[in-house]
Amino acid sequence: MAPTPESFTARWSSSGGSERANYALFLSELCDLLEVPRPEVSTATGSGQYVFEREVHEVFTDGSSTNRFLDLYKQGCFVLEAKQGVELEDAKDDAQRLQSGKPARKKRGHGVRGTKTWDVSMVKAKAQAEAYVRFLPPSEGRPPFVLVVDVGHVIEVYSEFTRTGGTYLPFPSAATHRIPLAELSRPEIRERLRSIWLDPLELDPARHAALATRAVAVKLAQIGQSLEATLDAQGQRQFSSERVSTFLMRMIFTMFAEDMDLIPSGKFLEALGAMRGHLEGFVPSIGELWRNMATGGYSAFLRAPILHFNGGLFEDVEVLPVTPAQLELLIEATACDWSQVEPSIFGTLVERALNATERHRLGAHYTPRAYVERLVKRVVLEPLREDWNGVLVEVQSELNSVPEGASADDQNKARQNAASRVEAFLASLRDIKVLDPACGTANFLYVSMELV
Repeated sequence: MAPTPESFTARWSSSGGSERANYALFLSELCDLLEVPRPEVSTATGSGQYVFEREVHEVFTDGSSTNRFLDLYKQGCFVLEAKQGVELEDAKDDAQRLQSGKPARKKRGHGVRGTKTWDVSMVKAKAQAEAYVRFLPPSEGRPPFVLVVDVGHVIEVYSEFTRTGGTYLPFPSAATHRIPLAELSRPEIRERLRSIWLDPLELDPARHAALATRAVAVKLAQIGQSLEATLDAQGQRQFSSERVSTFLMRMIFTMFAEDMDLIPSGKFLEALGAMRGHLEGFVPSIGELWRNMATGGYSAFLRAPILHFNGGLFEDVEVLPVTPAQLELLIEATACDWSQVEPSIFGTLVERALNATERHRLGAHYTPRAYVERLVKRVVLEPLREDWNGVLVEVQSELNSVPEGASADDQNKARQNAASRVEAFLASLRDIKVLDPACGTANFLYVSMELV
């Protein structure tokens, strides 16, 4: 019978100190909770597609090799590295027992949870798992996920969906990749982990972004074509392709900003819907909103305060009048889930909104996300992560330099020195400038911001 999230958490939250004694049972029961198969029986050769203690070989430059063991491996899915820390209360209790001459009741494991030592041990565990990925036979490919587990405490999730040897990044984001044991009570968290076990590529955001992007692109192409086909009283095209594309770029950004909570959620869609039957107010209302987005202020159209959007997109705005049919297309496009839309749609729209003769003159082209990400990771992200790993080594060295029993002043000095190294790295990170080689729709800048 599968455990409940509550019973699973209650059973394992008190564990600590020795992952070797606990991790296989913990992960087996986690499989029961997720309703996925338990790992298979390991063979005498140490191989297997879904096993504990999968054996791999690290080969050195002189041709020699040594055996390494993956705590849990599922081919095509993940490499998992297990650790186990201890709670602060247990560490304090053990310290008091040692001071009184009594033996410690718990092993110290990989550091006291919530301390720098524990954080560093988790970073090292992730680096160890990434190294093991490289030791796997090429025929098995690289799994899309690396998991780092502090048994009975947290599960950290990292992904690399290209499976080409890139850096494993926090998944789904740096703020939410660490799953405390208590969060297993949330169905969406259990479903995420279940997918990592059963169908990991289904979690690839690029797949969902591609579907959402195609759906939105159809709507936007219809709007662009409709506006370009609008004729004046003399039967001439009323709007040039350049005017159409500029208008639609601003509309796209506004739709995107709403679903990213940069403007109040749902307000823009609601306000557009209220325009039905009142199209005489469309131009002044949208113009009022965009002028407020250029400076920051209160929008009467949305009845809400608006942030300042810099970059010049909303300076000297022109709002094109629309027909009832065109308004409906705008409403349908706004109703799409823009949080799932790949930002390269901005470039796609420019291409679709401009006709063939003007496209080259305006430089309207874009680079697909996969190409952008490959370059950004290699040029921006990987060097930064190498620098950060160097900082972590320096921090750990600083903390380890304090001998056991050192005075509080010496301990504080070491912590301050370690903190200053981290602060210096963060200061240098804030000073980094990324130039967009495309000089077009800012795909390189957006992807760099998102990944860093």
